[in-house]
Amino acid sequence: MSESYAQRHGLRPLGAGIGLRRGFYETLPRTERALDWVEIIPENFLSLGGRSQRALDACVERWPVLPHGVGLNIGGPDPMDEDYVTRLAALVKRVDAPFFSDHLSYSRLGGVYLHDLLPLPFNEEAVEHVVPRVREVMARVGRPFLLENPSYYARMPGGTLAEATFLRHVVEQADCGLLLDVNNIYVNSQNHGYEPRAFVDALPLERVVQIHLAGHDRYPDVIIDTHGAPVCDDVWSLYRYVLERTGPVSTLIEWDQSIPSMEAVLDQADQARAVLQEVAR
Repeated sequence: MSESYAQRHGLRPLGAGIGLRRGFYETLPRTERALDWVEIIPENFLSLGGRSQRALDACVERWPVLPHGVGLNIGGPDPMDEDYVTRLAALVKRVDAPFFSDHLSYSRLGGVYLHDLLPLPFNEEAVEHVVPRVREVMARVGRPFLLENPSYYARMPGGTLAEATFLRHVVEQADCGLLLDVNNIYVNSQNHGYEPRAFVDALPLERVVQIHLAGHDRYPDVIIDTHGAPVCDDVWSLYRYVLERTGPVSTLIEWDQSIPSMEAVLDQADQARAVLQEVAR
């Protein structure tokens, strides 16, 4: 078996983590519950000071901290935001993150932030656009970089590739890692009518370094990726299916809306950790 992306970069599975959200600034650094690592949205910490800086510093003292961005705009037509990348690189180094990540999408157009993560057309032109931008970011930050498969609710015009093929071409040609959002796979499979396990099998699983698990909201004709509910049974089952093919992978419980108590989020992390341990055995 060829060496995986994680092995090539000396990245070990970190276990189960949760996100450092504003409501957890005081309680998370002091928790006595089991927790293996913490994820931050770097846009919330690029200008440090006050409570956010104290909370981040306290977490860095206890756990690995991984930045997962929403503002890189890796797929957008605008030039890369040089100031953003410079500040992101400084934050990644400050927390000594083993790797960092963002979304395979675009979020800015004509200099205007769209406050959403919009999908790209699945074609070779988009691959050719994204790949040099990924390589530029990796060179400037100096750490391994992962791209996340996004959720989407409409296929962009001009697509000529299957979604899994598009993902494969981007990460292989850019030589980056894959952050596999298992909930996004499930949501997309239900909304667009494909079999999620077959989609997983078509991915370059040797490049998966991190996994996201989250909840969604189900409506009569669509499922919306809200990160506002517990992980459902079908997503837990798909998660196990992925791990049986990859082995243990650093796993995050994402909860960004209707955030419950920190204890409830940690309960979900405990469940992910139990699956990781079962797979490892």
